[in-house]
Amino acid sequence: MNWKEQALEASRKLNLVSGNVINSVLLDVADAAESHTAELLEANQKDLDKMDRNNPLYDRLQLTEKRISDIAADMRKVATLESPLDKVIEERTLPNGLHLTKRSVPFGVIGIIYEARPNVSFDVFSLCLKSGNVCVLKGGTDAYNSNFAIVSLIKGVLKKHNLDENTVHLMPAGREATAELMDAVGYVDLIIPRGGAGLIKFVRENAKVPVIETGAGVVHAYFDADADLQKGTAIIANAKTRRVSVCNALDTLIINTKRLQDLPAICKPLAEKNVVIEADSKSFTFLAGKYPDNLLEKATDGTFGKEFMDYRMGLKTVDSLDGALKHIAQFSSKHSECIMTENAEVAARFQKEVDAACVYVNAPTSFTDGAQFGMGAEIGISTQKLHARGPMALPELTTYKWLINGNGQIRG
Repeated sequence: MNWKEQALEASRKLNLVSGNVINSVLLDVADAAESHTAELLEANQKDLDKMDRNNPLYDRLQLTEKRISDIAADMRKVATLESPLDKVIEERTLPNGLHLTKRSVPFGVIGIIYEARPNVSFDVFSLCLKSGNVCVLKGGTDAYNSNFAIVSLIKGVLKKHNLDENTVHLMPAGREATAELMDAVGYVDLIIPRGGAGLIKFVRENAKVPVIETGAGVVHAYFDADADLQKGTAIIANAKTRRVSVCNALDTLIINTKRLQDLPAICKPLAEKNVVIEADSKSFTFLAGKYPDNLLEKATDGTFGKEFMDYRMGLKTVDSLDGALKHIAQFSSKHSECIMTENAEVAARFQKEVDAACVYVNAPTSFTDGAQFGMGAEIGISTQKLHARGPMALPELTTYKWLINGNGQIRG
């Protein structure tokens, strides 16, 4: 059998595996990750050696003892979560006596196409297994050694529990394998791309298998006329500099012109982190001489609407909430957006009018994360509106089917 047939067969077998066995597998994989940290780091180093340290993706690619420990903790958390399967969504008896039950079920086989983020291999496996799905992984070439070591470890645990090793499958490196996965109609039920806007656009436009878009985040934070300076400064610094390579990192700060005098204080923590600001004409003029010259540039046509994934940020001035809403509507990727204000009416209007999966008031977009939302490890942040939106975890990896029980009824 080829990988597609093997995945389909593994999916049928997985339907019969009990929740207790699934939880035992997850706990054992978590233990194995920690006990084999040295081997995982050795494989990861082979990938790191091929990447420039100055590449913003280097941080995403890198595994450390702490990160592996955190990954293991996330898997143990997933093992404790309630199963999303076999939930009664709706139930009723028709006048003719037919009894209808709408129950949650796995998708079956889920394909994940992602870039240089080996932690995704663990996250995806744990969530797919817990939700009864086989996962087919197509990681980036940059992380192939890391992903191969991770999947080999997982397969060893599956074998130990007498489960089908094809419950997880790693596709070869190269674009041919990506095309094969995207064309696997009838074998793969769903594809979830995780990565930058280019990857997501490519998958959306070329896949024959249904796709849920995730990941690409062009993120804005609006500092309103009624914003609290201390709160806002901390929120902006956290959203921009906590981890610049992640999809929930801040890309453009929008500031009301009434608060331009606060820009130097707002931007001081950014300067300390060497964040380059690409400022529009009004904010550039105001910041000149008040922000390091080597870190201040004039905005270009490509500044706004860009996911930087780097120590760079756009800066836009507006005269009102309407101006901020208009800018966000034009450039948002519908991922995460934020407002800083002490005006409850302004906050409510912002949350009502901004079209994004996650809309924050007085909190940084860095919280857009399945674990932070109490979901355990996430499989991605959906930026679309069909089926799932925002952080996707266990419930979002299920669909449903109708079960109809009769007693000889026939339709007239």
